[in-house]
Amino acid sequence: MGVYSRHLRPRLHDRLLDDAAVHDVRARVCAGLAGDVLEIGFGSGLNLGHLPPEVTGVWAVEPSATALRLSAPRREASPVPVHLAGDDAQALPFPDHRFDTALCTWVLCSVPDRRRALAEVARVLRPGGALHLVEHGLAPDPRVVRWQRRANPLSRALSGCELDVDVAGLLAVSPLTVAELTSWYLPGAPRSTGFLTAGRATA
Repeated sequence: MGVYSRHLRPRLHDRLLDDAAVHDVRARVCAGLAGDVLEIGFGSGLNLGHLPPEVTGVWAVEPSATALRLSAPRREASPVPVHLAGDDAQALPFPDHRFDTALCTWVLCSVPDRRRALAEVARVLRPGGALHLVEHGLAPDPRVVRWQRRANPLSRALSGCELDVDVAGLLAVSPLTVAELTSWYLPGAPRSTGFLTAGRATA
């Protein structure tokens, strides 16, 4: 990994995703989390302010040391204990059925083996435990999809993510069972990056 991906990209993510409209989505996705929570792609800790009081702890999986440094003030201010717990969502260092709930926000677009990551989340959730997620991905409009695919090389270089991930399709072939899933274009965002899918899927 180069200087840009190690040091600058996490700062770009922290800046772009610390936005009022995005925080509204975070609050919606975090509602209902409880108990011990696994968060894959913890990033700079932007979800911490939206955790319900029923959450007893967060186990943060994050590959970027820079993002974790950026998260330090948020972790220190959080009333919920945060445990740094690994850097690879594709190989989680936890026993089966360890967590009550899980959280994933704008993460799967950058995970090399998304199916494996979802299978790992399913493995470590207790039976009936829910993954709460929001992701941007494959748009329903063919014109937007063409732009997403044209822009993918630039998006991979700048943000490390794929724009046309089929989130609903990934969940459908995962060990998780979709309990609730909605999709919409985020107002004010470019359509190529602003088509969101959010909901819950249970183990």
